[in-house]
Amino acid sequence: MKLDFSNVLIRPQKTTLCSRKQVNLLTNYKFKHSNKKWEGIPIIATNMDTISTIDMYNSLSKHKLITCFHKYIDVSQLVYYKCDPNLFMLSTGISKDDYDSLVRDINYLKINGIQVKQVCVDVANGYMQVLVDFCKNLREDYPEMIIAAGSVVTEEMVEELITEAKVDIVRVGIGSGSVCTTRLQTGVGMPQLSAVLECAKMAKKLGARVISDGGICCPGDIGKAFGAGADYVMIGSMFSGHDECAGEIIVEDGKKYKTYYGMSSDTAMNKYHNGVAKYRSSEGKTVKVPYKGKVENTVLDMLGGLRSTCTYVDAHNLYELSSKVTFMEVYNVVNNFYK
Repeated sequence: MKLDFSNVLIRPQKTTLCSRKQVNLLTNYKFKHSNKKWEGIPIIATNMDTISTIDMYNSLSKHKLITCFHKYIDVSQLVYYKCDPNLFMLSTGISKDDYDSLVRDINYLKINGIQVKQVCVDVANGYMQVLVDFCKNLREDYPEMIIAAGSVVTEEMVEELITEAKVDIVRVGIGSGSVCTTRLQTGVGMPQLSAVLECAKMAKKLGARVISDGGICCPGDIGKAFGAGADYVMIGSMFSGHDECAGEIIVEDGKKYKTYYGMSSDTAMNKYHNGVAKYRSSEGKTVKVPYKGKVENTVLDMLGGLRSTCTYVDAHNLYELSSKVTFMEVYNVVNNFYK
């Protein structure tokens, strides 16, 4: 039986920590192939165009969180705001046009004083040989680049991406996002907790890292993802609905909303590709999210919850968390008497 975040709780244990203030979330990583170092809090805003805006970067960077910009971002904005290469990733698909576009963006930023440090090679099906070949070429052309790629959910593909494609970070998660319909359309995927547990074990064996992407519904899920061995946690829905997200506020029956959609949805396909191609189907949905105001309060809630997770298991930092966590399979996670 494979498990999701909603199927488990973390078993508490005796702790020497008496305050959340004693937990240090700032993390330092070194990477297997690029040999680069990185410092920050390893939470990433997903590369969806409604989420990974320059306004989102400006807010998250104050807390040392990463924004993974979507591949249609206007990189001149990064120059204007002098974005810190430690705190953003560029995204790319795996076509030749995607590669050419990525190279143009990297060169443009370099000319304007920003050395791109991190790239996310983003494809829904990380089991294609073309992804491996793409990453090999990217590594050859940019040997010092921190390369993340996915998405996958099994240890065999984690091993191939790390050893053959020379990827530093493997993105883990298929169909677990709140606006993803891949599992309904294809029947393919794996519950996110089990996927992270299996993939992180292989990545650590090989000296590389993983991103847990998808399935985060509350701050407790972030703690569970790190506890399962994730080095980074990528989040979409919890960052949606804020002022920093793209799109106008919609008012219906006196209530405020903002639009949030998957990048494989009809909405995104119509926006960037003149519709859904006849040989494929939409694997994302478009939803209206209640308006949440500034993202600052959400970030503080996330980080406060994560620090609290650490205090319950005597983890002074994120390095210790996965070694201190024991998961219990449960029938009910929370009391929903008052919904």
